[in-house]
Amino acid sequence: MNILLSGIIGSTAYGLAGPESDIDRLGIFAHSTEKFHGLHLPTETYVTNNPDKTMHEVGKYCRLALSCNPTVSELMWLPEELYEELTELGQELISIRRSFLSKNRTRDAYLGYATSQFKRLESRGDGSFSADTRKRTAKHARHLMRLCHQGYQLYVTGELEIRLNEPQKFISFGKSVAEGDIKLAQEMLEYYEARFDAADTVLPDKPDEEIVERWLLKVRKEFL
Repeated sequence: MNILLSGIIGSTAYGLAGPESDIDRLGIFAHSTEKFHGLHLPTETYVTNNPDKTMHEVGKYCRLALSCNPTVSELMWLPEELYEELTELGQELISIRRSFLSKNRTRDAYLGYATSQFKRLESRGDGSFSADTRKRTAKHARHLMRLCHQGYQLYVTGELEIRLNEPQKFISFGKSVAEGDIKLAQEMLEYYEARFDAADTVLPDKPDEEIVERWLLKVRKEFL
């Protein structure tokens, strides 16, 4: 496998990991270009457990990143020490990471993922559930807050904050919601929806696909 870039993402990267948290890894690889010329297209994603790792083929990665998918995008914004494999082509990808950004896709992606977290919380009722369910509820709640915060910061500054400055604030919020105060999660979501609506963004209307495609074609030529 021609790995271009890989690193540790998720709770460990955000500073939200606890003793029982898994270490999640994400990476990008490139198939030999000739594999795309046959009858059957090659597999674009490989997922393994123990260790938990997802590898996306570079073409698929670019498509996901152009949609501002939060999980996929964070690979290009990790603190340097969290990269486990970093090639020259991977460094070039990081250097053009802002080319993937656009205002509507960023807003829709981050608030969309946050809304999905809220729906998971809402389906769990009034908080009168098992300790294990409360743990999952706390996790979904803190990631709801994290998605809202990261998305908004990206929207107004053009920078994605991976390592959270105040992780305890997110952890405490998750615990409060897990104790039964689901309304806090709804208020959080509504608060950030209003902030997005009122904010001035530095992001362009559309991503710069020309720059992205130029890099992708360079990768294809490298592995021709």
